[in-house]
Amino acid sequence: MKLVIDFNAIMSWLETLAAISDCPEPPPAVTRVVYTDTDLRARRYLRSLYEAAGLNVRVDAIGNTFARWPGTDADAKPIATGSHTDAIPHSGMFDGTVGVLGGLEAIAALKRAGFRPRRSIDLIMFTSEEPTRFGVGCTGSRAMSGAIEPSRLQALIDDLGDSYDAVRRKAGFDGTLESVRLDNDAYHGFVELHIEQGPTLEADGIDIGVVTAIAAPSMLQFEVIGVGGHAGGVLMPMRRDALCSAAKIVLAIEYLARKSPSPDLVATVGQLNVHPGAVNSIPSRVTFSLDIRDTDVDNRDAIVDEVIAWAGRIAVQRDVIVNHKVLNADPPAWSTPGVVDAIQQACEAEGFSHTRMISRAYHDSLFMARISPMAMIFIPCRGGVSHRPDEYSSPEQIARGVAVLARTLATLSS
Repeated sequence: MKLVIDFNAIMSWLETLAAISDCPEPPPAVTRVVYTDTDLRARRYLRSLYEAAGLNVRVDAIGNTFARWPGTDADAKPIATGSHTDAIPHSGMFDGTVGVLGGLEAIAALKRAGFRPRRSIDLIMFTSEEPTRFGVGCTGSRAMSGAIEPSRLQALIDDLGDSYDAVRRKAGFDGTLESVRLDNDAYHGFVELHIEQGPTLEADGIDIGVVTAIAAPSMLQFEVIGVGGHAGGVLMPMRRDALCSAAKIVLAIEYLARKSPSPDLVATVGQLNVHPGAVNSIPSRVTFSLDIRDTDVDNRDAIVDEVIAWAGRIAVQRDVIVNHKVLNADPPAWSTPGVVDAIQQACEAEGFSHTRMISRAYHDSLFMARISPMAMIFIPCRGGVSHRPDEYSSPEQIARGVAVLARTLATLSS
């Protein structure tokens, strides 16, 4: 089967989608938060592309969108591909979107080649992969796979105090949250195309990464409570500065992560909020996040326990209060050998270099693994940069990923 990938079409779609943004800067800087008017405009644009391609579109109660290319055997279990199109503030135009629009072009290329799938192929756009609005990522795939209970999903709150349930209904997505859940064996296979979000492929000059595992993410929220006061009125020996105590905990997190016996463990404090936040006021309360992930869930949890123990000791030493709560602690996902083999065979058929690798970033595939055989396809991104406006993969790199995805879908759907 000879495949012709129209990378001009993909780039045009990507650029049009990037322009649907709340970012004050022009593309490629993108801000597209779930359930905002901007997100809804992007969804309408995507639906127009799906319908123009002759796909059957279904949208569930939280906005997960399924565009189906029907197979010749209506009784055969379908396969799926896809990713997300929401974008964190001031990010780039390739994260997630390459998997959605690349999936659309993979289907188009198979159609042009005269291929007919036996199994139906679903192109899925997952709702809210990013944790921007509600503090929990992958709410769409979590709900689809049963990884989050409807009651917890319903009660998630955004910064304005609005619940997930209220916001999704206001955005026009009705139906019960229970209806989002799919069967445990919903798909015969799932493949997600994504930029690497790391430097390995580019540095090694390799065309395709074949993902064999996705690291297990855990997210925690810490609160440090000290005693505030006037910056000029409280002498240093009397201070119980919440920010200084929080800083010691943050540095302890870095230290513990660096000495972890697992080389795959990474830990990040990406949010820190100081109260009252005045230049001449001693901080009385600080909250900060912890994102920690590893392919070895036991090691990850052991490091989390060490962090909590260190925080407790620092609280005693500095006479402050430290509270914490675990927002989520997910297990790792391991790719299915048969799907991995199909991706490698597709690389060989196209003559592309490839390597097996793990993903330290987590994706909707982490949760799709609960209801389907799964693997991922990575393409290089310049400098390993992601979640920034200068995130970039070339049209040629994207086209290679789409070609591999198309051949993989052909194998899995036959």
